[in-house]
Amino acid sequence: MQKQFKLDKTQIRELATGHGLCVVSDMITVDGHGVGFMYREEPEDADDSGWRFLSGYESDGYIDNSKNFAVIDVNVVANYDEAIIPLLNSPVGAEFDKAEDGETFLDANEP
Repeated sequence: MQKQFKLDKTQIRELATGHGLCVVSDMITVDGHGVGFMYREEPEDADDSGWRFLSGYESDGYIDNSKNFAVIDVNVVANYDEAIIPLLNSPVGAEFDKAEDGETFLDANEP
C-alpha cells in the first residue's frame, strides 16, 4: 500500500538539497508531527546521509516496525520542519532534541 504523505510532491521546495537520503518516521511525513529528535549515524551507503528523524511520539513497538519509516531525501524532511536545516552539516554522532519552544533544537549530547 502506498503511504499518503501530508505534503504533496508539488509542495516540496528546494530547501536543503544535496544532503542525500535519510530515514524518517511516518509520524512526521504521514501524520504531520514536527521533528522532535534527530540524530546522525554512520551512513549505510553512499546515498545515505546518516540522518534519522523521529517525532518523539513513537513507542518502542512503533520503532520496531520498519514499515513505519521511509527512506527519502533529506530535503523532503526539511519541508516538513525547516528547523532541521541549520543542523544538517553536523557530524556523525550528533543528536538534537526539539526545545520546548517547538522551534529550535538543543544538542542532546550536552550535559
